[in-house]
Amino acid sequence: MSKAISSTDLLAKKYDLIKWEGEWYDNFEEPEASGTWFISGQSGMGKTSFMLELAKQLAKFDRVLFNSLEEGTSLTMQKAWKRHQVAESGRRIQLIQERYNELLVRLRKRQSPRYIISDSWQYAGMTFEQYLKLKEEFPNKLFIWNSQMDGSKPMGKTAIRLLYDADLKIWVEGFKAFSKGRYLGEYAAEGLTIWDEGAQRYWTK
Repeated sequence: MSKAISSTDLLAKKYDLIKWEGEWYDNFEEPEASGTWFISGQSGMGKTSFMLELAKQLAKFDRVLFNSLEEGTSLTMQKAWKRHQVAESGRRIQLIQERYNELLVRLRKRQSPRYIISDSWQYAGMTFEQYLKLKEEFPNKLFIWNSQMDGSKPMGKTAIRLLYDADLKIWVEGFKAFSKGRYLGEYAAEGLTIWDEGAQRYWTK
């Protein structure tokens, strides 16, 4: 049985936060730099673009693994990488294509990257129990999962369980990203714009 903590202990606890600024703070406040985030939205709405911009933001604080399970090193990924100028972050962002067992080996290495963005949960081929083991073994890392959709819901029962477990839920629609989780910035209702022209065309139609 774990030890119960008092109100004093809880209120005195310090947290490692992502202290970003500007529109990222306006939309997502300063979330914890560990745990789980869940990204969802219909195809063609800007999810890949958002994840690459997110990777660039997180790379300002620590190293990032972009686990491109769906697209790998395809031409479309290369074009997206160029379009979002990800190379400007140097080796702080690394592109991989690894499922659970390979990813586990990589994360167990000394000084492995702190932030792991995976596209997508369905391609990871993981069980929910394996996901929980990842969280337990690497409590100081942040796992960010993108999900395919089945209509208006994440595809598959495990994806829905993952959604409910996530600390920050991000919905991408019309080239904007909206916080739907436990971190709501002052301008969260307006959403973070991923692509100005696309967002304007979508939201003013």
